[in-house]
Amino acid sequence: MKPELKKKIKELLLLKFKFGLSGLVATSINYGLYLLLVNRFLPPVPANIIAYSTAVIVNFILQKRFVFESKGKVSNIFLRAMLVSLIGLIIDTSIIYLLNKIPFFSSHQAITKLVSTATVFFYNFYFKRYAFEKKFI
Repeated sequence: MKPELKKKIKELLLLKFKFGLSGLVATSINYGLYLLLVNRFLPPVPANIIAYSTAVIVNFILQKRFVFESKGKVSNIFLRAMLVSLIGLIIDTSIIYLLNKIPFFSSHQAITKLVSTATVFFYNFYFKRYAFEKKFI
């Protein structure tokens, strides 16, 4: 393997690791807040919208500071990141909505949220990287 390619792969793996750590913090907030809201206060869809949106703000701050190199004005990066997050919210909430139509998932919200979160993770990595650094790979 060429040294340049090896270096590129190593950088990408480190970036994914840092993204994973920032995502772990945001996901913990998303997951915990969702379960609190859905088990005590709200139906699944509104609970998901609140939990996801809260986690998005935390995640943006962490990613801006520790994960991605900002390429451009912060306001533009923020708008791109929020657009990516809005689409992620739509995907996540759609999964929550559809899974809650299945009796097993409607009675096991922790599993429902885990499925939706895992699905959106991969979408978020590549599109958030684009939002910050204007590149996918």
